[in-house]
Amino acid sequence: MSAIWTEKYRPSEFSQVAGQEHIVARIKALVESRNIPHMMFSGPPGTGKTTTAIIVAKKLFGESWRQNFLELNASDERGIDVIRVKVKDFARTKTIGETPFKIIYLDESDSLTKEAQQALRRTMENYANTCRFILSNNYSSKVLEPIQSRCAIFRFRPLTEEAIRGIIRRIEAAEGLQIDENAEKALIEAAEGDCRRLENLLQSTSVSTRKITAETIYEAAALAKPKEIKDVLTMAINNRFTDARDRLITAMTSNGLSGLDVIKQIQKEVLSLDWDQKKKMHMIDKCGEIEFRMVEGADEFVQLEALLSSLALLGP
Repeated sequence: MSAIWTEKYRPSEFSQVAGQEHIVARIKALVESRNIPHMMFSGPPGTGKTTTAIIVAKKLFGESWRQNFLELNASDERGIDVIRVKVKDFARTKTIGETPFKIIYLDESDSLTKEAQQALRRTMENYANTCRFILSNNYSSKVLEPIQSRCAIFRFRPLTEEAIRGIIRRIEAAEGLQIDENAEKALIEAAEGDCRRLENLLQSTSVSTRKITAETIYEAAALAKPKEIKDVLTMAINNRFTDARDRLITAMTSNGLSGLDVIKQIQKEVLSLDWDQKKKMHMIDKCGEIEFRMVEGADEFVQLEALLSSLALLGP
């Protein structure tokens, strides 16, 4: 996603952070008090963690927010030297403006090494009067407990369908796009609650056409159409194993799908089959087993054939 596109749709007000109303009100109240604690933003990617941190900085520092806000990506610079040098050098300098502290934003903080986290723990204590930390991560369990206890924790959740629809319509109006209902459903399915992924898909498809359809979305997202996967499952259930296998290989090669991509889509479509719950549970369990084998290095085509065989053996 280009920097221009990102900046264009990045909100500057708390009210514009989509789908996180359950925590935005608390963060806004803290900012209005002009005295925020150390904070931890935890949740899936593309749910507004970095955007919220930037809004906090803008509200506290106004025009000078860039001089008082240090953003580091811990997945790139994850060693102890980053904490000892960059973080400490920024934390010990005086703030610009009326707010008595600066903000250091550590993105992907769960990627920090244990040694770096130990150093961060001491730094958070020593510079508490002049600096506040906002730690962002996907998995808070990977952050040391002593660091978590020093932070107010805010858990971001995947964006709801309603929130994603709102973002789609806002971009549609601003960019003059035409997005039909099927394309909207395809975007919601492909985004999986991730706003960043949603914007990437819209940007990549809008380059070639202003009329966005479900076909262009599935092509850009490298996904098979749900009907293709459902047809494969139906054929396997009806003991048409060879037809199901050929159809699946065609769908994979034409859409450039990996075995793991297919497994995830099959897992979703199994739930929509007209089957009893016990058979669905058996197939979900089988999908998990096949995915594990693929991750461990097993041949994806052999494993997908095994999955289709399991479907055929279960029968309609």
